[in-house]
Amino acid sequence: MPDLALEMEAGGLVAGIDEAGRGPLAGPVVAAAAILDASLLAPSLAAAIDDSKRLSPRRRRELFAVLPTFARVGLGAASVTEIDRLNILAATMLAMRRAILALGVVPDLALIDGNRAPDLPCPARTLVGGDGICLSIAAASIAAKVVRDRIMTALAQRHPGFGWERNAGYPTLEHRAALVRLGATPHHRRSFAPVARVLQ
Repeated sequence: MPDLALEMEAGGLVAGIDEAGRGPLAGPVVAAAAILDASLLAPSLAAAIDDSKRLSPRRRRELFAVLPTFARVGLGAASVTEIDRLNILAATMLAMRRAILALGVVPDLALIDGNRAPDLPCPARTLVGGDGICLSIAAASIAAKVVRDRIMTALAQRHPGFGWERNAGYPTLEHRAALVRLGATPHHRRSFAPVARVLQ
């Protein structure tokens, strides 16, 4: 389970950063940065926060709703246009930078899930599997996932048939079959092979 050991060891303002949506065929990539205030974080809540992939959608939404009571959260995204122009890795780094800038304060340290760090206005440390180790990264993973899922659910209403309200744009059988049947939307990532094949 993630804890605050790394944040406490570093001292000062420590932000955890994570993203959601690197793998989907459609929609933006969304990043979140979270600075937790340990003095406001109840032990029961600390024990409930985990890597977003290990939580149910309902539990993620519940935790996201209470994040503002003990955390400062910044959100950033990179659009489909930016993903296609830059590539998904560079677009993810851009979304993470935007999330840090959206915090409104400059952290003393950023702890980043993964093995790549974006250009940030503060020192950064990467942690592979960080969302399962570090509580602030886990909180960021929840925020990024919930916000991106909401974006995809809204887009699903405008582009029915792809199942984005269920698959969040990931390349499920349902989504790939609909892509062949219905063609690509403006929200599909044209630089991704399954989409490029349909366009050809």
